Amino acid sequence: MHITPLNPLTKDTLESIGLSWHTDVDSTSYIENEMVEISQEEADRFYDAGNELYDMFCEAGQYVIDNNLFFDLDIPVSLIPMIKQSWEQEVHWHLYGRFDFAGGLDGVPLKLLEFNADTPTMLYESALIQWAMLKANGLDENAQFNNIYEALEENFKRIITLGADTSRFSEIYEGWKILFSCVSGNDEEERTTRFLQEIARSAGFETEFAYIDEVQFSQDEGVFFNECNYEFLFKLLPWESIAIDEPELAMLMRSIMENKAGIFLNPAYTLLFQSKRILKILWDLFPNHPLLLESSFTPLQGKAQVAKASFGREGQGIEIFDASSKILAQNTAEYQNCKRVYQAYHELNRNGEFYYQPNVFFAYESCGLGFRKGGLILDNYAKFVSHTIR
Repeated sequence: MHITPLNPLTKDTLESIGLSWHTDVDSTSYIENEMVEISQEEADRFYDAGNELYDMFCEAGQYVIDNNLFFDLDIPVSLIPMIKQSWEQEVHWHLYGRFDFAGGLDGVPLKLLEFNADTPTMLYESALIQWAMLKANGLDENAQFNNIYEALEENFKRIITLGADTSRFSEIYEGWKILFSCVSGNDEEERTTRFLQEIARSAGFETEFAYIDEVQFSQDEGVFFNECNYEFLFKLLPWESIAIDEPELAMLMRSIMENKAGIFLNPAYTLLFQSKRILKILWDLFPNHPLLLESSFTPLQGKAQVAKASFGREGQGIEIFDASSKILAQNTAEYQNCKRVYQAYHELNRNGEFYYQPNVFFAYESCGLGFRKGGLILDNYAKFVSHTIR
């Protein structure tokens, strides 16, 4: 791997551009003072991989629906009608997601680890902070695989145009409004949500922000905030969390969809992609595909592998085994009630004692790359690393 040191952005600078979660609990910086150098050929492979995999996920999603495999994917029963409706009706547009990969550098095969399709974070860092890191160091800030802002701006317009061509957006847009919402008390999630709001506004939408407990829901009339009705609600709140922790809200949202009184972003069908157990479906449909790792609902025999909770997040619900079933690393304090999937182990890009995971954002097409750096299991304390195309 080619790692180049960078001069750090000061905390004051980071806060001035909106990143307040710059320091971890151990007082170390979340934003690493380095960048990964990649070739244009490697950048192209990341781009192509995201595009190809999204098509594969769509085929897998249709297979799950056609064969009623929601139980296999650990999908809450209350969400199944919303998943089916959002899948069948094109107006429920998938705004963005993030593919997590292993490999892809120095000739190491690129392999999918999972797809964060519902509520992916790391967006603000990937879209803006790594650009600012290069600019502050006197480097070419455009020498990145990073058009996240522009891709999202176009994809917001597709919420209305429902297709690749967005040139007619201004002609057919009729003042529809998007309310952006997240839980209070989490700076990263609020900044991510407000960043998306800013992009939607630049695309031409009327927008507002509210914490989720401030939003009013009416099964007949839709979503309200401050007595204003919103046609769309973007909620940085996982669908499975809504179903499990807020069942009454889940039923209200279901009624709103059935009454065509509002549209939710990301749509409910993204939970099919979010479930890590879809990795097994992908392997069944595309066995030995070069971008996939063998995956099963039962332990793989005689192979190094990773056991993952269906809806584990931030490196939780993971166990890594060697070929003799010896545990190499684990983080299983959370998500004990989730079903598991077993995926063949593929080592992350490594430099010294640290591992580097490439993450590709997707908004209608692959649109940006960032890296996380940490130990064998990349958890909530992994660092963000910028990149450049040399």
